[in-house]
Amino acid sequence: MATLKEVKSKIGSVKKTKQITSAMKMVATSRLRGCQNNMEQFKPYASKFADVLGSIAGKSSSDASPLLVPREEVKKVVVVLCTSDRGLCGGFNINLIEKSRNLIQSELQGKEVSFYCFGKKGRDWVKKSPYTLDAQFLDVVGGKIGFSLASTPGQQLIDSFLEDAVDEVYLIYSEFQTMARQEPRVKQILPIPSLADVVEEKQTDADVSFLPEHICEPSSDALLGEMLPRNVFIQIYDALLQTSTSEHAARMRAMENATKACEDMVAELQGIYNKTRQAGITADLMDIVGGAEALKG
Repeated sequence: MATLKEVKSKIGSVKKTKQITSAMKMVATSRLRGCQNNMEQFKPYASKFADVLGSIAGKSSSDASPLLVPREEVKKVVVVLCTSDRGLCGGFNINLIEKSRNLIQSELQGKEVSFYCFGKKGRDWVKKSPYTLDAQFLDVVGGKIGFSLASTPGQQLIDSFLEDAVDEVYLIYSEFQTMARQEPRVKQILPIPSLADVVEEKQTDADVSFLPEHICEPSSDALLGEMLPRNVFIQIYDALLQTSTSEHAARMRAMENATKACEDMVAELQGIYNKTRQAGITADLMDIVGGAEALKG
């Protein structure tokens, strides 16, 4: 049985750990509010942009932009992987990395795969894997995210696609659904999926009963050529916002679970401490009684 000093030392260590996890939970909660506000504020712009794009898509031809034309043979694929820079957020990064691994082993089997990584965790995994790291963007997801952080790599990917250096581009991120639920998602961003799918998606949207009409000058095809690259930037930017919000939500939940585990451990150690202390008192009493009986004899 452990001594009283050892048990008391363990109780002190667990209480200090509890203070740390509790403080980290409060920090994650504070940052989560800011990230969630940014994500919610961006939604109206993204939604209205999708409305306009869907309206113009209905008037444009299927070959209005080279970004719409799929390759006859896909050889080189780039995966844009969004993870966090720091850990202590449960299985958040593991789920995103596993999603990447499953995508490569299923749909991208036999193709040359390289990565654009947002976050250190994804970068570290790619460096240990047989895949190529084309670009890395660190200290981005958990901090303040500007639109240029999405437009710069987005333009690089578009240029590579137009130069036939890349055949397809996939985006892997964490979709924020609720405070307790964040789901890894895969989305193809280049070549841009069929415009008919965009129109159908908008028409079947429960919140949109019709597509607005827009007058296009000089033509719908020319306007679409200007809007499609920005659509790629918006998809990457929205993925970064959702991943950042999901990271803080996952960390808050992980630190809450760790704090509860510390409380349970302290209660258990306190019970062991009381039993050990009671056993010591009983042993002392037995020695006293035994000594008294020996003096009487």
